[in-house]
Amino acid sequence: MEVKMAVLLFRLRGVPDDEADDVRALLTQHAIDFYETTSGSWGVSMPAIWLHDDSSIDQAKELLAVYQEQRARAARDAYVALKQRGEHKRLWQGIAAHPFRFLLMLALIAFMLYVSLSPFIHFG
Repeated sequence: MEVKMAVLLFRLRGVPDDEADDVRALLTQHAIDFYETTSGSWGVSMPAIWLHDDSSIDQAKELLAVYQEQRARAARDAYVALKQRGEHKRLWQGIAAHPFRFLLMLALIAFMLYVSLSPFIHFG
């Protein structure tokens, strides 16, 4: 009897919930048998979507590639539309929206540089 191994299809770490939901729906719609692992209680395991065996891996990868191309195209089109309307975010808009956070990050960077360089350079 031949034992079939599970096959990793899609890593979920850092993937937005809507994209993960779309991938699950796509696999379900095409009757591809899969299961999902979570990152666990401490977040050290690999969250992913797995196929039970490699019999439908080619079909699943093709569906996933088409979906990701469509998603990337939609994101680019949305960015172009925002840019044409002048609504896309720029660095200065982010700083103006959260000036305290910007100053705090700048102070933290300066402190880390000071701590890192002080053994080698005398600041006094």
